[in-house]
Amino acid sequence: MSFALCAGCRIPLYAPRLARNLGVCPECGHHHRLGAPERIAQLLDPHSVRPLPAPAAEPAQDTDPGYAGKLARARAATGLSEAVVCVRGTIEGLPVIAAVMDFRFLGGSLSAAVGELVTRAAETALAERTPLLLVPASGGARMQEGTVALMQMAKTSQALAQLDEAGILTVAVITDPTYGGVAASYASLCDVTVAEPGARLGFAGPRVIAQTIGRALPPSFQTAEYLLEHGLIDAIRPRPALRGTLARLLTVGTRREGPPQPSGPGDAVLRDPAGLPERDAWETVRQARNVDRPTTVDYLGRIFTDVERLHGDRIGGDCPAIVGALARLDGIPVLVLGHQKGHTARELAASRYGMPTPAGYRKAARLMRLAAKLGLPVVTLVDTPGAYPGPEAEEQGQAIAIAENLRLMAGLPVPVVAVVTGEGGSGGALALALANRVLVLSGAVYSVISPEGCAAILHGDPVMAPQAARSLRLTAPDLLRLGIVDGVVPEPPGGAHTDTAEAARLLRAALVQELRALLPLNPPRLIVGRHARFRRFGAPVPQVAA
Repeated sequence: MSFALCAGCRIPLYAPRLARNLGVCPECGHHHRLGAPERIAQLLDPHSVRPLPAPAAEPAQDTDPGYAGKLARARAATGLSEAVVCVRGTIEGLPVIAAVMDFRFLGGSLSAAVGELVTRAAETALAERTPLLLVPASGGARMQEGTVALMQMAKTSQALAQLDEAGILTVAVITDPTYGGVAASYASLCDVTVAEPGARLGFAGPRVIAQTIGRALPPSFQTAEYLLEHGLIDAIRPRPALRGTLARLLTVGTRREGPPQPSGPGDAVLRDPAGLPERDAWETVRQARNVDRPTTVDYLGRIFTDVERLHGDRIGGDCPAIVGALARLDGIPVLVLGHQKGHTARELAASRYGMPTPAGYRKAARLMRLAAKLGLPVVTLVDTPGAYPGPEAEEQGQAIAIAENLRLMAGLPVPVVAVVTGEGGSGGALALALANRVLVLSGAVYSVISPEGCAAILHGDPVMAPQAARSLRLTAPDLLRLGIVDGVVPEPPGGAHTDTAEAARLLRAALVQELRALLPLNPPRLIVGRHARFRRFGAPVPQVAA
């Protein structure tokens, strides 16, 4: 019998069983390293794989007299010519160009040949307008090739930049380990970064860091779990889930539209203020704050399909108060962004009651740039008391993050539909609501400040909040009369919190209707229309001659 010792739990495993489990230990879940051929066989459709033409893989520079022998031994041991295998194929029928590294080949080091192969794969993706999948596994640049190896970081990064300019999706699957020049170039430049559990990614290795700074590092340092918590990757997926995840990303990222679903007759949006019942402002505020109202995550699960949540601002944070995802709405690939409060005390505390930090707004900005690159419409769901006001938020540039989002949204070349689903609080809400169409749920509110804040400032007494709420004109009928919103989405009798399924159905119908009205417009018309929409607020009313 053939057995393998698990590198995670040290339990002997029956090798065929481990292979059937895709190299994942059935006891502890440890993901064992795979060679490039195994990885390609797991990710790509059978019989779809075709190798890309490869240049001669000879060293461009040799600083080690024994290097030629090491290359020969690596080729003999792996059956590969270099540390990366580049192929074209499909994932669940969706075309992709893939560059898959193999750590067995001299530690997956970045050589001139590896850099050339990865660059050619990117250039093929560019020429064929096909998504690029990168699966790195590397200890860093190949020192035996000196500065020429270093230059591959620039060369491959340049190739990824061309794909950005062309609007072609790039996805990285981080495997263990990914370090040095590979981590600091193409492995970190993809639109979406998914990692296997426990995979390590970093520039310097932990031993070098610990020796340099003279202190111990956290046990999870540089692991996928650590990276996700710090906003540096989008998701962690166990190996059996990778194919499905990649297929969903490819189908949304390539704007493949699915079949639309039947919609009900008539206008799903109320546009006449006279047809809306007047509501007590303070009671509406209290209803908008009800913890049982559907959240962005609730709506994601009920309105959208093929949802892939994305995380992180790529700077060092992943604010839970803003959720982002690639998804489909009535078959249309979209980017969804929304504030997230939660329902339980723990969820509310984790999200700071839906008050985003600068990391949240920067995550939103990163994802909106991705939507612009891929040509995806943006849907935003607004529900926040306002931006988080803590001192750390100010230290991290809260005002700058909000301002940058406003400027970014003003120029997005794709349709943008925003819906205030609960509280629309001040600039913290507006940072996701500079849209072509702005809607509000009938039981939601949208205001320059909270009624309590207004009462404290103007009346010196927060007890005056009910009166302040009325003066702020923050209910749906007021907002529609003022032109702040373009329409009102009805809620179930008693409010969205009484029937989440019906609330989601009504919101979905409104979103589909507004989005399909915007889709035929080209980018200049979308941008000009958005500019005109917000330019009119406070502008002098033209005088009409008698």
